[in-house]
Parts: sequence; structure tokens; C-alpha cells
Amino acid sequence: MKKTTLITTSALALATLVGTSVTALAAPGEIPANYDSNAVVKFVPDDTITPPVDPTDPTNPVEPIDPTDPEGPNPGTNGPLSIDFASSFYFGENKITSKDMIYNAAPQELKDGSTRPNYAQVTDNRGGAKGWKLQVKQNGQFKTTKGEELTGAMMSFTNGQSASESTSPVPSIVKGSFDLTTNGNGAVEDIMAAKVGEGAGTWVYRFGDDATKAESVTLFVPGKTTKMADTYSTKLTWTLTDVPDDSETPES
Repeated sequence: MKKTTLITTSALALATLVGTSVTALAAPGEIPANYDSNAVVKFVPDDTITPPVDPTDPTNPVEPIDPTDPEGPNPGTNGPLSIDFASSFYFGENKITSKDMIYNAAPQELKDGSTRPNYAQVTDNRGGAKGWKLQVKQNGQFKTTKGEELTGAMMSFTNGQSASESTSPVPSIVKGSFDLTTNGNGAVEDIMAAKVGEGAGTWVYRFGDDATKAESVTLFVPGKTTKMADTYSTKLTWTLTDVPDDSETPES
């Protein structure tokens, strides 16, 4: 009897311990249970070169050609604030005349043979929208390789428009038209400018659209100017600065 009792007692004690352990493990927690994890993304300025895009549809990349140089166009500048492309202008081969004449620049041709409006393209990948200013100037009058000037010649630009796929606000200044003067080394024209809070991403400044691309950049040559049977050329310098526009109203 004593042996049986001891065994029985031991068995009961074990059952009690096991029962207690099972009860502790099975105790329910708070419902619902909550646990926090993290998600992080970081952005840095992009200093790579941004390729040219279609000035009429900036979602599409394109390959423009330089009508004045078979080796061109020049590559864009490095980011994060960059000039990606600017058209060169070809006014054709024309007969010498004593009449005042206006010559149209050919539209921007692409490698696939199609044409687009002439344009300049800039990108601001600095982060945020810190503002910038795009300028252009003509570096002196049209000349032959011998230095003979095309006196009185003047380039004019019309139908200036901006285009972008960016959701950033449009730059405050998008100049509709301007002439390039050749006094000295040329006068600088502010043609597109963004205030702080504007102009992030890639932006196109184009001359006209598909309907007006062939008449939006012109060259006036006076009839009284003596013209040599030769090729005349000049260079344009496009400048992008990180000085934002601080004006209150857009220019036209």
C-alpha cells in the first residue's frame, strides 16, 4: 500500500507540474498583436549626363544630329545641374542678293530622319527645386574663315515654349521671343528661369511646335551688306546657372 501510494502521489505531482507548464505556454497575448519594422529609401544628387529627349514629347529619348558638324552634337554637361543639349542652326545655301532677306533655320533633325523644333534641354537633379537660370549669347557676328563679317545680320527666335514630364511647377520665365545682338562679344539673353520651388527634373525650351518648327528661328541679312561667295558662321554659348529667378512676373 505504501508503495502504491507513493507512486500515486508522484504521478499526481507530475501531472500537476505538466499541467502548470502547459497552461503557462498557452496563455493568450494581446489581440491583435502589433510589431513595427522599417522601410527606408535615400536619394542623392545625380551627376551623370542626361541624354536628349523629344522636345514635343519629353517622355521619349531621341538622337539629334548637328547639321553644322558631322562629328556633333557635343555631349551634354555633367549633372546634377546640367545642359543636356542645344540645337545648332543651319540657314541653308542661298543665292547672293541685294534685297533684304530672312532665312529660316532648318528644324532639328533626328538620326531616324524625322524633324522636331529646335531646342535646348536642361536638367536639375540636385534634389528639391532650388531654382536656376538658362541664358544664351551669340559670340560675335557671322564671319568667314578669313574674318569677313556678314554686317547687320541678326538671329531672331520666336514661339519659345517649355515642355517637361516633371510634376514640378513650370519655370516662371519662359521667354516667348528674342533677338541675339552682336555688340562686342554678344549680349546675354535670359531665356528660361525657375524660382526656388520650380523647375526640378528635365526641361525643354523649344522654338515652336510641329506646325511652326520651320519658321521659329530666322536670320535677317540686309540687302546692302556685301556678301562673299563663302560660308559664314558664328557660335552660341548656352549657360545654366544655379542663381534662381527672383522676379514676380514672367517675361514674354
